[in-house]
Amino acid sequence: MKNKSFRFLWIGQSFANLGDVLYIVGIISILYAQTASPFVLALVPFINMFGRFISGIVSPWLLNRFPLKNMLVYSQVGKTVLLSFLVLLLLTQTTVNLIGILLFIGTIAFLDGWAAPASHAMLPRIVQKEQLVKANSFFSIVSETVNLGGWALGGIFVALAGGNLVILGTLVLYVISTLLMSGILDPVAFRKLTANQKRSGELTEGWKIIWKNPLFRSLHVVILFEAIANVVWIASILYIFVAEVLNQTEAWWGYINTAFFAGMIIGGIICSRYVAAIESNLRPLLILFSFGLSIVTLLFGITTISWISIIIVIINGIVQQLKSIVSETLLQKSATVDELPKIYAVQSAAISLLFGISSLAFGAIAEITDVRITFIFAGALLAVGAIYAVIRRRDFIVSAE
Repeated sequence: MKNKSFRFLWIGQSFANLGDVLYIVGIISILYAQTASPFVLALVPFINMFGRFISGIVSPWLLNRFPLKNMLVYSQVGKTVLLSFLVLLLLTQTTVNLIGILLFIGTIAFLDGWAAPASHAMLPRIVQKEQLVKANSFFSIVSETVNLGGWALGGIFVALAGGNLVILGTLVLYVISTLLMSGILDPVAFRKLTANQKRSGELTEGWKIIWKNPLFRSLHVVILFEAIANVVWIASILYIFVAEVLNQTEAWWGYINTAFFAGMIIGGIICSRYVAAIESNLRPLLILFSFGLSIVTLLFGITTISWISIIIVIINGIVQQLKSIVSETLLQKSATVDELPKIYAVQSAAISLLFGISSLAFGAIAEITDVRITFIFAGALLAVGAIYAVIRRRDFIVSAE
């Protein structure tokens, strides 16, 4: 974990992630100042999700033609160039073109969709297998710290300097990230798709890899149940829960978000502290944390006491992080270096699609019924995923072990 490539990867990715947060904060600030429309603001995460979904679909085609490092660098260069144009547009125009801004958001999300699977797949290449839990924990701690601090810093910077200057600052972060990503050395030789290989099935290659391997297939069933259920934690549903169930002001919505990220950081620290115990118990821990997520989601849905809700959210963040690291490690230890980026591309596309559909479905449930029903339903979905993990527990054995 002390090699230069690992440092370049996590530091470069941190600058990119911080830039992504600040850029979204700046965009939301500008759009709200121009339109004051909640619907327009809701389009930002939707367009962002749609861009990532399309990127996840075409990523296998790109992964067969470009090395992972190049994918990371090209993605960051593309985002930097696009953001440069966006900065020029914002600095020279007194009013923003909504369609133009949304196109920028979608295209940047599309480019970012290459980087996500490439970054995850690069980690096991530059880190030894026995250090994967520690590396994943460290990566998660840094990522959640950036998320936690990024939204807070973004709000302060927007208040002090305005959205335009925040996006200009994001451009600087993207440039630094690009330079750092360029310093990564991938020890695995790249094998480009040859002319005699079938190209018609490239876009479905990752799906076939997952379907044919019992571990990958069962793991992704659990992951997708979780992806659907986790929609209850989106801002719009949480906001309603805070107002209607907890009877608190908007400040408590912020407290809950902060508590969740704090729990994620604590979960990462726990993983890094107990690496050996986690490494040797990946299967039982996956099942345990799956049931744990179901329980804490149900408990949150039935609580009406504000301070108890904060405690539950912290526990939820811890369990989410622990389960995520266990799932990542299972996958990274079982997949080959060629399979891993394609698996992550499929995972990204599937989660993005389900997130978008589930957001509408859970939003409708919250609109028609009591918002608490959404959390109870989500807890039930997580329980189904956990029960499935128990039934298919024999699939969760790392082949290398």
